Amino acid sequence: MSHHGDGRTLAIVGATGAVGRVMRELVTERDLPVDEVRLVASSRSAGTTLEVGGAPVVVRDVAEEDVFDGVDVALFSAGGGVSKEHAPRAVAAGAKVVDNSSAFRLADDVPLVVTEVNPDALESLRTSGGIVANPNCTTMTAMLPLKALHDRFGLVGYTATSYQAAGGAGQPGIDELVAQTEALVGDPEGLRDDGGALRAKAPQPDVHTDVLAFNAVPLLGPADAEGYTEEERKLVNESRKILGLPQLAVAPTCVRVPVVVGHAIAVRAVLVDEVPSLAETISAIEGFPGVVVEEAPTPLAYAGRDEVAVGRIRMDLVDDHAVNFWVVGDNLRKGAALNTVQIAEELIRRGIA
Repeated sequence: MSHHGDGRTLAIVGATGAVGRVMRELVTERDLPVDEVRLVASSRSAGTTLEVGGAPVVVRDVAEEDVFDGVDVALFSAGGGVSKEHAPRAVAAGAKVVDNSSAFRLADDVPLVVTEVNPDALESLRTSGGIVANPNCTTMTAMLPLKALHDRFGLVGYTATSYQAAGGAGQPGIDELVAQTEALVGDPEGLRDDGGALRAKAPQPDVHTDVLAFNAVPLLGPADAEGYTEEERKLVNESRKILGLPQLAVAPTCVRVPVVVGHAIAVRAVLVDEVPSLAETISAIEGFPGVVVEEAPTPLAYAGRDEVAVGRIRMDLVDDHAVNFWVVGDNLRKGAALNTVQIAEELIRRGIA
């Protein structure tokens, strides 16, 4: 751990979870300017010992009265309930909170930030509030190329079909996929001839809305009165807020696929300007921070990588104001832990935390 942090203390809340684990690694890898990393979790994980930068740290209970005393930045990734209850406590103790749940994303006084896209939104924390929200992992992945296109051509709206990993539902989502895969992999004939019977025999879904192994599930949680899921609503509302485009026209469909980590999204972006050429489209996307362009990136290849990868970039066949592309990103890294840590870095760099 670095010792150039001016006595700064960073807390990771939800330190034992899938995202928390990545946060612990990133804090060390990126050499954050902090002197102490405090690990915090719910009471059932408190007391366990985890490593940060090779040193053992005992996990503390989030409900402890003084757990946030002296904390400058608190990274929350323990679910919306924990954030709603405990983030205000951290702010009251003087910390800036970077929250990875959906609890505060759409609150008017809470900036919703992707560091490469709208870091100046953090300035509001100098004067009021103390919470900054991390977007949903699907929204995040799409934001980088969409912002690149918006800066160059102006963005009117986009259609997005997601291919979301089991890991988007945390470790339980991964465990469920693995258990179902192990149960079904030995019966290729059954998968071919009577999927329904096999589906009934598989370990039944508890996390995902249907059996995910060898399948694609077009419903991530319950649908609302208009038939849209919360995940789809997040794409609409969060995109508008991050890009500062309240009228942005978004047509979302979110699908869960049997991938462990890494969300992918097929996007058709509609632009204000006529798109001059494929080459200009590619250069706009390629030049954007945090993005790499390759022909056909896959979630598997980008699991464990920081960059968001864009491929299959094509001019639209019908509308000369539209372009099509495919984008993938590790939903635990850039989709969650990395952006949270980058926000912390930005708060420290700007002298806000």
